[in-house]
Amino acid sequence: MDVPLIRHRRLEVEGVDVFYRESVPTRTDAPALLLLHGFPSASHQFRRLIDVLGDRYRLIAPDYPGFGNTTAPADFDYTFDRLADIAEGFVRRLELTRFAVYVFDFGAPVGFRLAERHPEWIAGLVVQNGNVYAAGLSDGARAFTALRPEQAGAEDTIRELLTLAGTRNQYETGVADTTVLFPESWLLDQHFLDLPGRKQAQVALAFDYKSNIARYPAWQAWLREHTPPTLITWGANDPFFPAPGAHAYLTDLPDAELHLFDTGHFALETHLGEIAALIAAFLDRLPGSPR
Repeated sequence: MDVPLIRHRRLEVEGVDVFYRESVPTRTDAPALLLLHGFPSASHQFRRLIDVLGDRYRLIAPDYPGFGNTTAPADFDYTFDRLADIAEGFVRRLELTRFAVYVFDFGAPVGFRLAERHPEWIAGLVVQNGNVYAAGLSDGARAFTALRPEQAGAEDTIRELLTLAGTRNQYETGVADTTVLFPESWLLDQHFLDLPGRKQAQVALAFDYKSNIARYPAWQAWLREHTPPTLITWGANDPFFPAPGAHAYLTDLPDAELHLFDTGHFALETHLGEIAALIAAFLDRLPGSPR
């Protein structure tokens, strides 16, 4: 049985101590896939995917500031622009010049900012419940992202999502058989959410989410201009980003490969085998991939 070597490392980027996981594939010319995690998780959400594919591909999963094992200065400005700044610096420090990107949830606004800044970096996209279309926002997501700091009770509404019940609900909603879920997934997420300063960071990012929606038209234009090879795997029962968000990509990328799964937001938790096989076939088809 091939079990990949996985290294856990740190890099300093603009005063942020970035933690990341990286597989060491058997081939030195293996395709690279940058794994950009979502909320309320971190790079640990990709542990099983790295175990499955890490011997064949170079999988790299960093934690953003405010998430997981990454530590940031007390005065770090928690906006999506700043998360993308750190991700960009991280990529530069690793001297990555051409790679595919897995964008999930928060990973979509981070990844598309990288794509805008450096289209030459992007060999392909794997999109898993990473929304960049108004059609992909549920009514609940629209209401949540419309919250403003000056609104009475707005911060309290956000903080309700940062409780253990709120975190667990994100894993279980839309999943037909919750016995397949790993309880440690939401427990680990909550451990990091409960660290000092983390909830205030998440509140700041929640209020900034409207900046992503404002950039949807620009990201859609980027897709039309650059037409990257794209694999879309989507949990169709996601309460935040429902299935129309997946279908919307086809308006700008008619050649994209689309797969919907009968599951919720964290599709890898329930459909790892199917999604991993799709990712492997996709990476093998990318131009320049070793044959």
